[in-house]
Amino acid sequence: MRRAVRLLRESFPASPALDTAVSHALLRRVSGGLEPETLRLHRPGSIVAFGPKDRLSTGYPIALAAAQAQGFSAVERLAGGSAAVFHHQTIALAWILPDPSPRLHITARFQEAARIVAAALRSLGVDARIGEIPGEYCPGAHSVNARGAKKLMGVGQRLLQHAAHVGAVVVVGGSDRIRRVLVPVYQALGLEWDPATAGSIQDEVPGVAWGQAERAILDHFAASYDLQESSLTPEALELARQLEPRHRPAARAETDSL
Repeated sequence: MRRAVRLLRESFPASPALDTAVSHALLRRVSGGLEPETLRLHRPGSIVAFGPKDRLSTGYPIALAAAQAQGFSAVERLAGGSAAVFHHQTIALAWILPDPSPRLHITARFQEAARIVAAALRSLGVDARIGEIPGEYCPGAHSVNARGAKKLMGVGQRLLQHAAHVGAVVVVGGSDRIRRVLVPVYQALGLEWDPATAGSIQDEVPGVAWGQAERAILDHFAASYDLQESSLTPEALELARQLEPRHRPAARAETDSL
């Protein structure tokens, strides 16, 4: 019998910090046994999501200003890693899984998320492969790329006591926007990368629409899991509103923790 996974589609593109806080709230509530395993797949607004190491950089304020100058809101991301970009031509994915020992299965979760997304992109005609490209932004061993040359998906994890959050962004179109915003942001943070490695599904297979890519990912999740579409609970949304300030750079306190 396939494992049941609740599917949520709500998005809050006008409130980027709240959008991030929703996944944070779901992680807390799944860890506490208050909500089931959940896959959240949605269309985000224009966001540069900064990681914990970014916030320690002396160039962080300059990076924030650079993101905003390109029309992107800044948020402090839930998972680790370097700055990543979301916009309306990307797909934001958050998979929150209960696990009594989440540290034991970090690699397996990365592998499963990458496997599903790579298979979905191949079904669209992309030569999708799993692995880090030298010079890619926010590098990771479980990135999904095209032809070993263009990064199409980045993925990270955040753990709590009894749950894990697998967060990913899949770039359907607008790779030029990623390059334009990350060049000054990474320069401010002192990070090296090769802008030529930033790609999109549409760069590889022109004409693929956002909805087609979303449907392919959902279909490939549904091949392995029993997706049950639902809505965000009032309790999760209320907790997200409480957590929202933690994901706004200007409002963060160094002592904040999960």
